Amino acid sequence: MEHDFHALAAMSAERISALRDAFGMLADVELVQETGSTNADLMARIHSLQRPLLLIALHQTAGRGRAGRSWHSVPGGMLTFSLAWPFAQGAQALMGLPLAIGVALAEVLQRLDLPVQLKWPNDILRDGKKLAGVLIESASAADGTLWVVAGVGLNLQVPAALEASIGREVADAPWLARMDRNLLMAHLLNGLTCALDQFGRDGFSPFLPRWNALHAYAGQPVQILEGSQILQRGIALGVDCHGCLVLQTDSGQATIFAGDVSLRPVTDSN
Repeated sequence: MEHDFHALAAMSAERISALRDAFGMLADVELVQETGSTNADLMARIHSLQRPLLLIALHQTAGRGRAGRSWHSVPGGMLTFSLAWPFAQGAQALMGLPLAIGVALAEVLQRLDLPVQLKWPNDILRDGKKLAGVLIESASAADGTLWVVAGVGLNLQVPAALEASIGREVADAPWLARMDRNLLMAHLLNGLTCALDQFGRDGFSPFLPRWNALHAYAGQPVQILEGSQILQRGIALGVDCHGCLVLQTDSGQATIFAGDVSLRPVTDSN
């Protein structure tokens, strides 16, 4: 991992800022050596933010995923960052936002020659294994502006010891690990800010066909779990205009809201 430490040391907010496009320039950029959680840091700053802000941590010690899960990381092995973005609409208008962010990330990675797919509601897969995850949190500022904080963890080079500690295989992207981290981060920022700007104007509609085109389990049998309890089984058809998963079940179509549920493919061993 020595190469990755050098790559980390070369990262700078100034260099990333210089590589932003017109959309990327809508957000300021900050970089810290180490923090507990970039999401928690930005959520604590909601009331003082004046502009969208990207916060990158070279090492994150208390990263979080959905449903209170921990996000495991090693220095240099992944990119961990959060983007705070304001919306004039209320929270109800933001349904589908986690999926739109997944689309934005996946499309950037595909343009970088990394084939990926999306797992509902907010995971990015490579070869069927988790490559990146998204955590969305929100809070209203004193002036009524709704701020969304989108946290992203992207695996670049995962050592076997970390996989062992997690207890399952995860995907990584050694090709991206060799790329200039400043340029990679700028590509991701540009894609995310473009998507958030579009979502603020048009909602989830423009992202709906793009998400379904990247759907990892389209037409496949899946089960929806809450903890260890199976809530529903069916054939995954895709997502609707609200970002809900639509299943074809024995009793007709069922619409699944995200919440704290998770999707698993049905295999012979399920």
